[in-house]
Amino acid sequence: MRTLRTDAERDEAAALVQDRQRWLTQRDLPVLAQADVLALFRDQQTISAGLFEDGKLLACMVPERNPDLNWGEGPCLFLGHVYTLPNQSDDITRLITLWASDFAARLALPFVRAEALVRHSLQAEPIASVLRRLTDMGWDVRGFGTGQKCDRVARLELVAEHRSGLSALISCRVHEPKTALNDRGSA
Repeated sequence: MRTLRTDAERDEAAALVQDRQRWLTQRDLPVLAQADVLALFRDQQTISAGLFEDGKLLACMVPERNPDLNWGEGPCLFLGHVYTLPNQSDDITRLITLWASDFAARLALPFVRAEALVRHSLQAEPIASVLRRLTDMGWDVRGFGTGQKCDRVARLELVAEHRSGLSALISCRVHEPKTALNDRGSA
């Protein structure tokens, strides 16, 4: 896991996002409507991170410290705009979960939070099976509501936990994320 630093890495992340959005659209699954996510990942001012294996980008995200979520109590590491390479196993999400929990603990933050787009109730497929897999990985579903970009989301929370030995599985070269601005539209 490392901070995306070069234009090439940011372009690769934007391409991964585009592939994932196309994959979601083909399956009639929700796609973030109000944000130009491709531009966000290409923006040099955005601190984004990627999960790489043997030089291949498997996932990208924008980690933030203490954004104004209007839900959840206390400080957190927020994983925004999490995208994984299409047609991969849940192992990528499991690795992100382990890394995020450990990274938040190293930053002395008690929680990791994230949002997953939903169209209908949390019990409706396909989101219900996604949420079951996430809860099996340790995430708690904290209900649903309006997300950071005013889309309908499931609210997810994970307890931060130091995970000794994780560095043997995942090396971490992610810079400490910036504290989010209070304006919900800014990052």
